[in-house]
Amino acid sequence: MSKTTIWDEKKLKLLKSLWDSGLPITKIGNELGVSRNAIAGKAHRLGLPKRNSPILSSTDEVSEKEKMIFDNEDDLPLKLSLRNVMWSRIKCCWPIGDPKLPGFKFCGKEIMSGRPYCQEHSYQAYTNARES
Repeated sequence: MSKTTIWDEKKLKLLKSLWDSGLPITKIGNELGVSRNAIAGKAHRLGLPKRNSPILSSTDEVSEKEKMIFDNEDDLPLKLSLRNVMWSRIKCCWPIGDPKLPGFKFCGKEIMSGRPYCQEHSYQAYTNARES
């Protein structure tokens, strides 16, 4: 089996140029006649700068544009205002307030081991049937 390389100096130079111009990986692959994965792997091995996810960056841009339409955060539609709610796996996720109203948040205190809530909210969430 003969070993052939598709990466000559000309292709490497073009890859770096297209990468620096911000062209999507798939389009770079089409331009060079190789797969998207080949581009991603070669870029990684060459140490080219990482790219931001097009999914994440496009939602950030959209949310900023959508937010500019509204005068203040109280006017934001529910799906936009909930993007600002902070949540963590290591903090109490007990909901405080109505998610449909401004000011909704999670408790945020330290959680009890093995539970998603702090001590106070764990006692509220996990009741013992014998206590009634």
